[in-house]
Amino acid sequence: MVFDEVDMRSSRRLENPARSGKVRWRQASTAALPAPGGLGPKRNEPRSGVEYSSGDVTSHPERVLPTVNVGEPDPELIALPPPPKAERTATLVLMVVTTVAALALAWSLRGEARYAATGGAPAEVGDLARLVPNDALRNRYVRGSGSLGTTGAIRYGRAAEGDSFRLAPIAGNDNVWVEIRVPEGFEGPRFIPPSTFAGRLVPMSDAGLREWSLRSDVEEKTGARVPEGAWLLIDSTSPRASRWALLMTGLLLGFAAWNAVGILRLVGRVRDGRTPRGPAESVG
Repeated sequence: MVFDEVDMRSSRRLENPARSGKVRWRQASTAALPAPGGLGPKRNEPRSGVEYSSGDVTSHPERVLPTVNVGEPDPELIALPPPPKAERTATLVLMVVTTVAALALAWSLRGEARYAATGGAPAEVGDLARLVPNDALRNRYVRGSGSLGTTGAIRYGRAAEGDSFRLAPIAGNDNVWVEIRVPEGFEGPRFIPPSTFAGRLVPMSDAGLREWSLRSDVEEKTGARVPEGAWLLIDSTSPRASRWALLMTGLLLGFAAWNAVGILRLVGRVRDGRTPRGPAESVG
């Protein structure tokens, strides 16, 4: 008596729930052995109706997955309240104001930033009493000598600085004024001003944010009038000591650019980047 090995395998069922949860394997009867001539179905070829299950997930090759229409709006998102418009407007106004202020402050520091980018030894200009400044000396690091006059001289201080400052014209040349720094503790009647000065030479109107009120201060405190087109020599200010202006300008420009990007993102339309799908594409 000959046993049909294929029929015996087709009727076997294996069920082992102890392996990785609920695992079940079942196979329908397979075809018979191929004929001696090589014709016929292959050995152990599964027929239709095969079912594999692992856990609660079962695959059915003959079934078609349901079509999901991703273009339909989410009712939960539609039910959300609208964004607050008053807070959004206030945020936009604040960002615009701070951006304009940062750009204005960076613009006021442009002269000091350019001066800090220069280098080298100071240019010798000789006697300041005979100096006639021109554009070649604008915003340059120079060195000269001279005596300070007393007409229109003032003394002042700055916030967060312990040193004091003096502003006075060159004796015999009221078209050139010199700002000197007096170290803390040296201010008094015994202080002797220097006769040699080295620093930044610039028109008084372009000196920068810290010196923008010097002209009005001189007229208010002394009654003297600073000539139009007067130049200012800021003593003890080398390009190396002015590198803070480069850093500050970069920070201000970066802050303004960051705010500008935020403003564009707030006022721009929100797009998800998806292309609308037609009815034929959504059906699958």
